[in-house]
Amino acid sequence: MIWGIFKRDMCHATRNVIAVIVSMGLVVVPALYAWFNIAASWDPYGNTKALKVAVANNDKGYKSDLIPVRVNVGETIISTLHANDQLDWQFVKSDKAIDGVKSGEYYAAIVIPKGFSADMMTLFSPDIKHAQLKYYLNEKINPIAPHITDQGATTVVNTIDKTFAKTIAQVGLDLASSILHYSQSPQMAEYMRNLNGNLTTMADTLSGASQQVTSYSQLLGSANDIVDSTGKLLASATKAGKQAQNALKQGKSGATSLTSAGANVTSSVNTALDQVSGAFDQVAAKVNKAFDAIGKDSDTAASQLATLSEQISSGESLYDTYITSLNHMRESVEQLPDSDSAKQALLEAIDREITLLEAAKGDSQKLAQQLKDASTQVTQDTAAAESSRKEILNRITSAKQSISNVRDDYATNVKPKIDALASTVSTLISQTDSMITQLSGTADGLDDVTGDVGTNVTSIRSTLGAIAKKLDSSAATVKELITKLETDGNAGDGNSDGGDGDNDADSGESDELRALATANASTLSTLISAPVALHRVSVYPIANYGSAMAPFYTILSIWVGAIILCAMLKVTISDREKAHVLGLGDTLPRIAGPSGPGNASRWGLRLDHEYFGRYAIFALLALLQGTLVCLGDTYFLGVQANHALQFLAVGWLAALVFSNIVYTLTVSFGDIGKAVAVVLLVMQVAGSGGTFPIETLPKFFQMLYPFLPFPHAIDAMHAAMAGSYDNEYLLDMVYLALFLIPSLLLGLVLRKPVIRLNNWVSRNLESTKVM
Repeated sequence: MIWGIFKRDMCHATRNVIAVIVSMGLVVVPALYAWFNIAASWDPYGNTKALKVAVANNDKGYKSDLIPVRVNVGETIISTLHANDQLDWQFVKSDKAIDGVKSGEYYAAIVIPKGFSADMMTLFSPDIKHAQLKYYLNEKINPIAPHITDQGATTVVNTIDKTFAKTIAQVGLDLASSILHYSQSPQMAEYMRNLNGNLTTMADTLSGASQQVTSYSQLLGSANDIVDSTGKLLASATKAGKQAQNALKQGKSGATSLTSAGANVTSSVNTALDQVSGAFDQVAAKVNKAFDAIGKDSDTAASQLATLSEQISSGESLYDTYITSLNHMRESVEQLPDSDSAKQALLEAIDREITLLEAAKGDSQKLAQQLKDASTQVTQDTAAAESSRKEILNRITSAKQSISNVRDDYATNVKPKIDALASTVSTLISQTDSMITQLSGTADGLDDVTGDVGTNVTSIRSTLGAIAKKLDSSAATVKELITKLETDGNAGDGNSDGGDGDNDADSGESDELRALATANASTLSTLISAPVALHRVSVYPIANYGSAMAPFYTILSIWVGAIILCAMLKVTISDREKAHVLGLGDTLPRIAGPSGPGNASRWGLRLDHEYFGRYAIFALLALLQGTLVCLGDTYFLGVQANHALQFLAVGWLAALVFSNIVYTLTVSFGDIGKAVAVVLLVMQVAGSGGTFPIETLPKFFQMLYPFLPFPHAIDAMHAAMAGSYDNEYLLDMVYLALFLIPSLLLGLVLRKPVIRLNNWVSRNLESTKVM
């Protein structure tokens, strides 16, 4: 029965030329649909150079001290785009560019603002400002063009970033190279020699300053010894020394600087010497008193003279102390630089003071001896006592004169020289304010005053010692720098003997710097601007965009072909055809009932016979459609097909499945079934994943995706074109074939209950005389 229906359908389809032409058209039209779409999308992104994009440069450029070259990124962009054929770049003014985008003359426009270079150079300032390009886009002209021009704009931005980084890197490398070349020039060598000479002079100056500060410190210590010795001398020479110490305290109480302190000490010394001179007057009075008592009480007189002799003898050691202090002072003065104008004068003054002190010491010694001799004589020879009195009194007068000479010489020679020296070290004088203040308020006697003076002088000497150490340290640092420069200079000249590991390391670093600076700056800057290169590794490569889109348009055309078949061919069999197949003539007997599916079943022509018998011609034409479109894809358009037979097999299976689905919908629901087939077509165009990845589609289509035949057919065709992973191709073919199950179930079983309903719907549509 099925074969009989198919034979009569083939005879009818080839009965005349028009039928043959229409049948051929049914086979060719779906192929044309696929081929036109594939050819149109063969290489769309390779033809983007016809898209006009305007570029306007308003950049004024930038120049700074940091990078000693004029930077104009806008000019660099224009130069780069002249060599770029990705788009049809139009170099115009900014006003024309913007107006051209509005009018549709340009798809997009890029405007480089005036301060673009300046904004980019804020990279080297604390306040970084992001440089911006103005991008104008006409989105109504074409839905794809904005995305293509966006890619062009992104290319411009990437070009700017790379060019800017390359420029900065090249300038830095050129500068390093220039510095290295200059460092090896004769001018640099002469500069280093001058620098070493200046540093050597500086080190010597610092060392000399340290020695001078040390000498001043020692001299100040000697002065402190003199003050201490003077206090002790006054205290031991006479009981009036306490008064002299009080006078010295009172004389120093108002001092505010080291210079005034020296003047007060001089005043105190003068007072003390006056007291000593007065003490000798008292000694003279006691001597007279003792000699006057010789006749009355010789023993008492002798005892008094002996006591006076001992008192005077006990003070001789203080002369020695005073002389020792002066000698220390003289040693300190001798360490002063010869250029110091006060040095020689102060040495002569100290020598005279020592001479006078030694003379005074001699007078005191002679006086003490005479007093001792007189104490013996008064008990032995009263007659010689008077002669001894005169000699003792003359000796006392001589001793007083010696003290007077010491005082006058101190005031005339030593004191002015000390004042001159104090003015030379004015910084030391200013530091003694606190010392004099303490002296004026704390000491009850001359010992306390001299003690405070000693304490403050010690503090000052400690400060001077620290200063001297700092100066020595600075001198050592400068000398170390000189040594380092000389070593580096020798290493740079290649004169290093290689024995020192540090020199080897420094030489290695110099060699690396030299290699970096002498390398190709352009190559290095290019590497720095784009340190990462993208190496594309294609997995299952596709030759071109047309080949990538071929599965989608091929499968789509096969579905369209199935719809065309159902639109042009009848899906139901008339009662006349049933009668001829059954051999009953031109009509079925009246007992067959109303015309419709299954009404000839009592004569052996069942519903399934009608279904498959009429579907046979649909299947044949669908296979021809699938064969033509797949062969045309491969051999006419040149679509990539690594496995041509598998590619053709997908077309055959898709033709059978799609034609059966559309045929079943039409035979079951009539014209409504055709509408459902169109709806399924629209849904699969959007939700098949043939153009955009399924993950980018709305959630509804992602859920619907597995239950549509398009995705499985497209995936199977991709696998046939580029290669299959594991059993990917076979699984997709099986999934595609499984769609025959619900289609056959609907066509053979589920359509029976709705046959009457479908006939009723058809009669009502025909009654409208329009549908």
